[in-house]
Amino acid sequence: MKKDVAGELGFVPQKEIVYNSLLPYADKLDKESNDILAQIKGNLARAVQARELWPGVLFWTRKLSTYIRLYGRKFSREDHVLFIKLLYELVTMPRLEISMMQGFARLLITLLKKKELLSRDDLELPWRPLYELYERILYSKTEHLGLNWFPNSVEHVLKMLVKSCRPYFPVSATEEMLEEWRPLICPFDLSMQKVISYCELFLPTILPPELHHRGFKLWFHELMDLWVSVQNLPAWEGSLMNLFARLASDNIGYIDWDPYIPKIFTRILRSLNLPVGTSQVLVPRYLTNAYDIGHVVLWISSMLGGPSKQAQKQLSGLFNSITSFFHPSNNGRWLLKLMKLLQRLPASVVRRLHKERNGAPTWLPPVPDSHKLTEQDISDFVESMKQPVLLAMFSKTGSLDAAQALQNLALMRPELVIPPVLEKTYPAMETLTEPHQLTATLSCMIAVARSLVSGGRHFPEGPTHMLPLLMRALPGVDPNDFSKCMITFQFIATFTTLVPLVDCSSALHERNDLTEVEQELCSASAEFEDFVLQFMDRCFALIDSSTLEQTREEMQMDKMTHLESLVELGLSSTFSTILTQCSMDIFKVALEKVFNFATTNIFETRVAGRMVADMCRAASKCHPAEALKLFVPHCCSAIMHISANEDIFSEEELDKDLLWNLQLLSEVTRVDGQQLLPYRSQLVQILQLTLHLKCKQGYSLACNLLHHVLRSTALIYPTEYCSVPGGYQRGDYLPIKDWGRPGDLSDLQIQWHVPNAEEKDFVFYLLDLLLQPELQRLQRYAQGEQDMSRDDVLQSLAIVQHCLLGAGSMLPPLEGTVVSGLVSSMVSLEETKLCAGMEYDASQENYRETICRVMRQLLHHILEHSEDDTKSLFSIIKIISDLLQFKGSHKAEFDSRWKSFNLVKKSMEDRLHGRKQHIRALLIDRVMLQHELRKLTVEGCEYRRVHQDLLKDLLKLSTSTYSQVRSQAQNVLYAALGTYNFCCRDLLPHVLELLEPDRTDVTQQQFKGALYCLLGNHSGVCLACLHDWDCIVQTWPAMVRSGLSAAMSLEKPSIVRLFDDLADKVHRQYETIGLDFTIPESTLPLATMMIESGCPTPSLPPLTDQDLEMGVQRMLAKNLDSEQKYEKLVNDLVDLLSDTDLPWKFEHMAIGFLSLLLRDDHALPVPAVLFFIQSLNHDSITIRKMAISAVGGILKQLKRPHKKVPVDPLKIIGANVQEGRPDNHWLLYDSSRLPRTQQEWESCCFVEKTHWGYYCWPRKLMLYAPTHEQPKQDLTREEMSEREQIVYDHFTDPEFVDQLIEFLCLEDRKGKDQFSPRRFCLFKGLFRNFGDAFLPVLQPHMERLVADSHESTQRCVAEIIAGLIRGSKHWSYSKVVSLWELLCPLIRTALSNITVETYGDWGTCIATACESRDPRKLHWLFEMLMESPVNGEGGSFVDACRLYVLQGGLAQQQWRVPELLHRLLQYLEPKLTQVYKNVRERIGSVLTYIFMIDVDLPFTRPTASPRVSEFTERVVARLKPLMEGDEEIQNHVVEENGVGEQDERTQAIKLLKTVLKWQMASAGRSFSTAVREQLQLLPLLFKIAPVENDDSYDEMKRDAKTCLSLMSQGLLYPEQIPQVLHTLKEIAGSSSWHARYTVLTYLQIMVFYNLFTFLSDEQAVRDVRMLVISLLEDEQLEVREMAATTLSGFLQCNFLPMDAQIQAHFEALCKTRLPKRKKKELGSVVDTIPSADLVRRHAGVLGLSACILSSPYDVPDWMPQLLMDLSVHLNDTQPIEMTVKKTLSDFRRTHHDNWQEHKQQFTDDQLCVLTDLLVSPCYYA
Repeated sequence: MKKDVAGELGFVPQKEIVYNSLLPYADKLDKESNDILAQIKGNLARAVQARELWPGVLFWTRKLSTYIRLYGRKFSREDHVLFIKLLYELVTMPRLEISMMQGFARLLITLLKKKELLSRDDLELPWRPLYELYERILYSKTEHLGLNWFPNSVEHVLKMLVKSCRPYFPVSATEEMLEEWRPLICPFDLSMQKVISYCELFLPTILPPELHHRGFKLWFHELMDLWVSVQNLPAWEGSLMNLFARLASDNIGYIDWDPYIPKIFTRILRSLNLPVGTSQVLVPRYLTNAYDIGHVVLWISSMLGGPSKQAQKQLSGLFNSITSFFHPSNNGRWLLKLMKLLQRLPASVVRRLHKERNGAPTWLPPVPDSHKLTEQDISDFVESMKQPVLLAMFSKTGSLDAAQALQNLALMRPELVIPPVLEKTYPAMETLTEPHQLTATLSCMIAVARSLVSGGRHFPEGPTHMLPLLMRALPGVDPNDFSKCMITFQFIATFTTLVPLVDCSSALHERNDLTEVEQELCSASAEFEDFVLQFMDRCFALIDSSTLEQTREEMQMDKMTHLESLVELGLSSTFSTILTQCSMDIFKVALEKVFNFATTNIFETRVAGRMVADMCRAASKCHPAEALKLFVPHCCSAIMHISANEDIFSEEELDKDLLWNLQLLSEVTRVDGQQLLPYRSQLVQILQLTLHLKCKQGYSLACNLLHHVLRSTALIYPTEYCSVPGGYQRGDYLPIKDWGRPGDLSDLQIQWHVPNAEEKDFVFYLLDLLLQPELQRLQRYAQGEQDMSRDDVLQSLAIVQHCLLGAGSMLPPLEGTVVSGLVSSMVSLEETKLCAGMEYDASQENYRETICRVMRQLLHHILEHSEDDTKSLFSIIKIISDLLQFKGSHKAEFDSRWKSFNLVKKSMEDRLHGRKQHIRALLIDRVMLQHELRKLTVEGCEYRRVHQDLLKDLLKLSTSTYSQVRSQAQNVLYAALGTYNFCCRDLLPHVLELLEPDRTDVTQQQFKGALYCLLGNHSGVCLACLHDWDCIVQTWPAMVRSGLSAAMSLEKPSIVRLFDDLADKVHRQYETIGLDFTIPESTLPLATMMIESGCPTPSLPPLTDQDLEMGVQRMLAKNLDSEQKYEKLVNDLVDLLSDTDLPWKFEHMAIGFLSLLLRDDHALPVPAVLFFIQSLNHDSITIRKMAISAVGGILKQLKRPHKKVPVDPLKIIGANVQEGRPDNHWLLYDSSRLPRTQQEWESCCFVEKTHWGYYCWPRKLMLYAPTHEQPKQDLTREEMSEREQIVYDHFTDPEFVDQLIEFLCLEDRKGKDQFSPRRFCLFKGLFRNFGDAFLPVLQPHMERLVADSHESTQRCVAEIIAGLIRGSKHWSYSKVVSLWELLCPLIRTALSNITVETYGDWGTCIATACESRDPRKLHWLFEMLMESPVNGEGGSFVDACRLYVLQGGLAQQQWRVPELLHRLLQYLEPKLTQVYKNVRERIGSVLTYIFMIDVDLPFTRPTASPRVSEFTERVVARLKPLMEGDEEIQNHVVEENGVGEQDERTQAIKLLKTVLKWQMASAGRSFSTAVREQLQLLPLLFKIAPVENDDSYDEMKRDAKTCLSLMSQGLLYPEQIPQVLHTLKEIAGSSSWHARYTVLTYLQIMVFYNLFTFLSDEQAVRDVRMLVISLLEDEQLEVREMAATTLSGFLQCNFLPMDAQIQAHFEALCKTRLPKRKKKELGSVVDTIPSADLVRRHAGVLGLSACILSSPYDVPDWMPQLLMDLSVHLNDTQPIEMTVKKTLSDFRRTHHDNWQEHKQQFTDDQLCVLTDLLVSPCYYA
């Protein structure tokens, strides 16, 4: 096969779109595609050689992507590699404009998309350029300052790009990447998120097995251990999981996951965030950082199979434990996640199965046979998912997810999945009262339809259900229930598409080789005819009930409502599907029936008429010859008969009969054109009669008839969509063998309608006869030679429009000279002509040009003489749009058909067998779409004079008087602007001249129209924001200048809104435009290779040397030109701003534009710098804000680069060190070795970033060079550049600074203001660039502000101080010392004046100041903050604030200040018994930060920071007094500090409160939980935690409860489980029943959140079971009941097995004899204490009740007996009687819905007993 292809093309194509070969003109396509490819290769290579990025390279890469859309990857492998390499070079050019980068990247992704086409031997791509590109854009250092504007989509595009290139990274890439990123690992730092996301994105996982040691084995254990060692879901854990999932799916069978499987499944279950237990507190980060379901599913499906079957076992456990959450009665925000899991998992397994069994072999490493999925694996998988999926069918989120899951499960195991669905479907079809049940089951049946109908060897009885289902579905066609009606139509259509409706019952007598099932099918197929006729009766009833008279008499609504149009669509498509699939005998009966229905009644033409006509059209489409024979003569004679009456032509309202027949005729002629020719004389006669009727409805229908007749004869389309090629009339052919058969691409046998000579003649005959006279009339009218009424003009235009729509595909496009001189290029920018099967006939008149000419004359006539004739203008606009674009189909129709094709494909595809196994009708539809796509592809059309004239007419209409005309014309204009090359440049000046201020003749309507033209619509081009200097340089100043125009009035809200929208759109769409269009040298050799490549050989000669030289010159000229345009634009905007008459709105707009123009590769022109600096003190707050941002950016531009030198970190080891890691000890803060002199300061190596040195060192650590090599500080004014002088002059001017500070101290929004990063950037920039030059002016202000406790003044000074500290990074030692001498007192004052409103700002200030700074540089600050933070001066609030500020600074420093942390802990420990709640909470939070560093990560030694374990021991020792006593711990603290030293107990209670705050704070923040330490606190917490949910408890008890809830959710390691259980057992023996009760609630959550870890440890399961069963016999009633609930939960989530042993145990307990009651004396006490026997008996009853309640939604076989056992105890003493009653009522409540099914499980006697129990006794018996 491949060789022949190579013969015609000259090469073997990589992968072409197979549908092209099925088009009727397929034989011409090879030559065409070769020509286009040669053109693309030649011009692209030439553009690169000529160094012409724009327009050359851009234009031809765009052509290449269109080529791929039309032909697929139809080029040779060599070309494929060349294209990829060239684009890779282009994408990674360092200074490429961002929008071009995205364009190239998208094309590159398309080229790399099918990775099986190119192996690693064919292509290797370096990874570093991509990494640099990604780092530069996503972690841009200048974007936040407004120096770069990136589009939102850029992140997604870059990720896709890396993903596509990843398989081709060289073998050494993994080592290089790890070397690059390992040093960044530091879990406390933001860099961690970056490292892990880089790993997730870049690390290659596809390598041949023999290279695995250079691939994932280098990092697998390291990252896996990292994942296991972190417990509290940090933000990066999700990315890590995604990486493992990808690794698993790319290397199935090469990694042993078994040791990790319980951990993996436990974490997946935790990530679903399911609610467990009664009072659960959720940690917020669990919601935001949860795993991505798509990757979870991938990981699970990749681990299935293999020898150990571990994963399937755990997966069954997972679904068993969460099945009950799928029951429709449960709802919550976790439900969406569960449904997603359900829907995606089967799809993922099917994808894997397809790869293993049916995928074509590729270069990707295959799955080893030992790990392929076996039949048994598949059955186990389907079994484990069956239950949840069947429950989810009726879910509250709709049945769609369940249906998709069923579709995939049924592909694998139809015999397991379909029968239970059928069992639910049959009863749902019978019931009338539960419509939701019907829609849900039907949508699931539709999903499994294909698997059902095709049966297969495992499920041969499937097809026999088809007819009963169809017959029972008929009542669903119900006019009263819309959704039921639609789902029924879909159901019937789906099933009939799959099955030929042929009566095969005769085959029973003729053949004797049929199986039993086949015989059954043959006899059943006799019912098909019955089904079709009954369906039609139902439809007729539906139509009768929806006629216009019936549904809305009183309202004047002619159109169909939205619902009606949907029903119409459903009805007509279902009916046409049925008729397509019918045998000829059934078709004839149906045709007869529909003909009689249509001709014996007369319908109104709006609603019912449309539906009937649709049915008739469906009939005539299927077999035109038979249908037309009936319909055409009947309609024609009826019309002739009625119109024999003369005055019918002048009547306004026509006879209904005539209208109906005309409508019917216009619909039945939409058939195969060849079949229409015999009736042409009759049709022409009718057209001549009816086209000039006076009545609008009449002539509209006649126009439709004309349109349809022309279309049917002039277009190319398939004529039949039957599911088997060739129909059903064949000899010994047995249709039932073809049930559910897919179409065969190699033998589709499409029947095309291609217009023949006779049809073409007929089309032109009609045009000459009907169109010509109309055009002549209109022309005479336009020239003023003839009068026409408006209605006549409208009628003529309607005829013209319908002729154009009908015959558009035969009229050649508009020709003419090309408008030249818009852009100059060294390559050709020609358009590509595609052949779409039509040879234009040059001998006929080209009506397109004639219509064009006449329309333009008419338009100008109407605009001059009767501009208010808007209806005609609407018509003309439509005609112009079709003249420009229409070649036989409309884009909008095509898009919606493409969408619906994809929906149908999805709902019926077979992903398991793949290879385009779709139904034949769907494949034909896809070929037809391919044909339309070729017709609609208009990329890069040449812009000709004709187009120019039409666009100018459209512009005139777009700025005319009436708003509706304007808006329609604008829409057509937007579409056209996107079609023709560079036409925007031509039109732009015409739009802008309407905005010029010096024109007085512009009306307000023209002004508004012009603005709308600039704005564009949401999909098309936006003229205001074209990414091109030539255009922006015109539009932006013009938009600002228009503020001075006379037509502009800010009184009109519509104009104000327009300007707002324009400014908003520019801000949203603007991306930084490139100034540098250099093409690197490295691309030239690739271009040469492309020019020299063969097959197809590029058609262009290579460029001469002088051309190449000229290319370089032009490139340089373009760069220069861009810079000049940029400066001109900025200067124009600044000039406009100096105009005092400019209204404020436009001033804001201009400043907005200016701030977009800041860049990081070109300094802002001086006038703009001056303007922004002055605007810092503008009156308007919005302008001040914009100026603050802009000046921050300008200062960044002026920053002088500081030199860095590589340092070897291992050589700087300081004093000798005993503990910790010697290699990074010199980094740590050590108060004995701080740089306190000039010399120490200069010799000290400062490392600013926190992550260096924590995990491992980089090969070269880049640090700043010593001071003498850095740029000079303290410049005098003369040494500064002009821009710097402007800044310098203003900020050394006291008046300017006074004013600025005054403005900065104003409130913006009361109570909403926060520390502003932009103002901080402004000050940081000032102090960084100018040293301490401005301190003298600012110092007095700072001293004044610090003393003022107002919110906004404090915030202002906090911003200045933060900027000052961060800006002093490179100051000399002496300056730094004097700086701190100034700052320390200031900060002290500030902290003593701190208020509720400002403490957050000071925290931010210090945290910002310490970020990314070496702590040794800031030792003054730390030492000052550490001076007794909690000293009680200024009250508890100030204490809390000081701690908060200190915590902000230390948290930024993470692991580098262990000494400070130790000092702080030592200082705080005695103070833990704080009285005040706010200080306690703050201390708790500080403790979290102190201990956060104490993490055991693999591959790192522990840091020198404080240890949790030591601290906890000390705390527990101090809490001893509370552990010992038994009395309740009350919150009895005397709140006065002065009353002597209280006893230890009170101290311990105070301490405990702080410890609780610490535990609560650390639950959400720290990385690992210190389980051993927590266990020591547990007994105490159990003692305090209250049992009831009551908010009136004091703070301590509530905290204890929260703590327990958070601890129980913690992740446990296997080795910790015995410890926890041991502690719980001890507590369960305690004397307080509260503690025993709480043990149970704790156990529930803990077991569920660590389910698989527990299950993998059998001893633990036994222990838990013992614990619960022993607590069932507790003396306290509440504890017993809680134990029963816990037990039932464990049984329900399959943690404990339901075995006979457990039941026997309970039955034995139940039989405990109770002692006889004695007559009691009144008031005796004895009765309140239950006897031990009663407790045991109650325990037995509770146990049984737990078993029964553990399966709320089904009746297992052991259940009836247990219910009987239970019923015996109905009359026992309380509390047993209560328990029994409650259990029975719960049983009834949960089993009530499906009682009919559940009843089957019981014997008759059991049912009698049950009925007695469940029905309450009658009181009157």
